[in-house]
Amino acid sequence: MREALALAAHARDAHDEIPVGALVVDAAGNVIGRGWNRNIGDHDPSAHAEIVALREAGAALGNHRLLGATLYVTLEPCAMCAMAMVHARLARVVFGAFDPKTGAAGSVFDLLGDARHNHRVEIDGGVLADEAGAMLSQYFRAKRERKPAASGDAA
Repeated sequence: MREALALAAHARDAHDEIPVGALVVDAAGNVIGRGWNRNIGDHDPSAHAEIVALREAGAALGNHRLLGATLYVTLEPCAMCAMAMVHARLARVVFGAFDPKTGAAGSVFDLLGDARHNHRVEIDGGVLADEAGAMLSQYFRAKRERKPAASGDAA
């Protein structure tokens, strides 16, 4: 999770992206995919950190199935990312901060463990949640502070 947090900081500091980082580790413990949010800079609504890491892992393995792999991500996955994880047949997802608005690993939806799917992903949430959540809160606070104040003058 520490490496995922470093990737989130990279997204924030180098690309002014929402600080979410992810990595995929194979069953032997080797990192096979890394990603950070790139949707703003890449003009790609699907370029969430998890999707970027899953794409890199699939390319590294030469397979769209990531059997036995674990994905570490700093924020609870959204519905799009959760379903990509189900389709990739990930064994496990470990995430940091819970997302009470769009979380799909138990907060709002439980797509990873839904019994209607032919594959379920083990979930481990809240790992270094305070650190991950603080990074996100600080990013959005700084964004709000940079916005020019609305003029109170009514013409």
